[in-house]
Amino acid sequence: MFTSLRSRLWLSYALIIVTALSVVAIVLFISLLRNPLLYRQTQERLNAVQTVILERSANQPLANVAEQAARTFNVRVLLYSQDKQLLLDTDSGKAASLPLPEKRIIARTIPLVRDANGTAWLYSREQLADRTYLVVAAPRPRISVVNLFTDDFLPLIVQSGLIALVLSLFVAFIFSRWIADPLQRVVVAAKAPWLGVPSAQATPVDVRGPHEVQELTRAFNSMVARVQASQKSQREFVANVSHELKTPLTSIQGFSQAILDGTAHTPEERRQAAQVIYDESARMHRMVLDLLDLARLDSGTADLTMSSVHMPALLHAVAEKFFPQTQQAGVDIKVKLQENLPTLLADGDRLAQVFTNLVDNALKFTPRGGSIRIHASRVNEEMLVSVMDNGAGMTPEVQAHIFDRFYQADPSRKGGGGHGAGLGLAIAHEIVQAHNGRISVRSGLGEGTAFEVFLPLTKK
Repeated sequence: MFTSLRSRLWLSYALIIVTALSVVAIVLFISLLRNPLLYRQTQERLNAVQTVILERSANQPLANVAEQAARTFNVRVLLYSQDKQLLLDTDSGKAASLPLPEKRIIARTIPLVRDANGTAWLYSREQLADRTYLVVAAPRPRISVVNLFTDDFLPLIVQSGLIALVLSLFVAFIFSRWIADPLQRVVVAAKAPWLGVPSAQATPVDVRGPHEVQELTRAFNSMVARVQASQKSQREFVANVSHELKTPLTSIQGFSQAILDGTAHTPEERRQAAQVIYDESARMHRMVLDLLDLARLDSGTADLTMSSVHMPALLHAVAEKFFPQTQQAGVDIKVKLQENLPTLLADGDRLAQVFTNLVDNALKFTPRGGSIRIHASRVNEEMLVSVMDNGAGMTPEVQAHIFDRFYQADPSRKGGGGHGAGLGLAIAHEIVQAHNGRISVRSGLGEGTAFEVFLPLTKK
């Protein structure tokens, strides 16, 4: 019982409300104990008698009116001079002397005065036109606590306190639901089948409730979106790896079977079969190495050997490495560098891998007679290296996925050599991020493509 957040919130509100009402009830009871209903009734009677005396004294002597009122209403009437000397007392000789009551500082206190014997009297005091003081008094009524509780306190609590308690508990229930229901929806969503079934789709939880609960709901929705994206990426990754491995494995299996069953019976055919098996296994080996690279970069365990890198020398080395391929493809490659480029603290081998991938990608899509340009310059506190070609360019849809793993802008090239599996740009992206840099692409159909790598000059 009371294990859920909603029930505990409701119980907390209920205890607070009951405590507050109990304090109010105690204060009210003490107030009634000090000024019960019978006192108030007596006080009202004294005020009324005083009013009658004042009205009748306009036509009759005050002493006669006072004596008559005292007998009729069973009260004590006193008259004091301006200097507080007793002039008239209808109970003279019957009761102890009563001093002139002082004016009350707090109007809500009980008008109470004690005589010479200590007996308490309730009174009503009024100053007359001749500056004398008229006092109408009556002994303070004696009441029991039981009578006070049953006559004054209990009806008031039953009528008002019970209604207030019910309304307060209802409001507490509404507030507890306002806080707990959004959390309950998050719990239900967290237990949804999509956590166990990758193909299911989870809908975001409505953002409601207090600010903190809304923040929690937004964080949960963001987490769900990331998990879904991760599941989708994993499914695509498995499917792509399976597809990429299927082609070389099929070739290896087919040509090895040809050697085993004697179909490749001539030395030339056996050599050709062995060459295909060797090439396809080498391709699979490269793909596995690339996948291991990506896994290490993703997990942050890739070894980066940081040292001072002279970017002009690195870029010239990359361009010279592609000289035979560019000559054969009829493509011109040019390196243009800003003067006095600063050295860069980075992993030179990894950066060479990045620019090798970018130049290799540009070479694949640059037509004969085209050119590849490599530019390097300083932009504020970053070094910008651009690899540009004048090929066919890419659509915005292709640019949005160009750094995705296994994505290929030209499906006809799927299964090609080198980084034909679509991992080269993904690896380049991860390496640049590992250097706290960023990589982007600018392209348009018929306008060529430019990859821009920004690397920080200062260590972050």
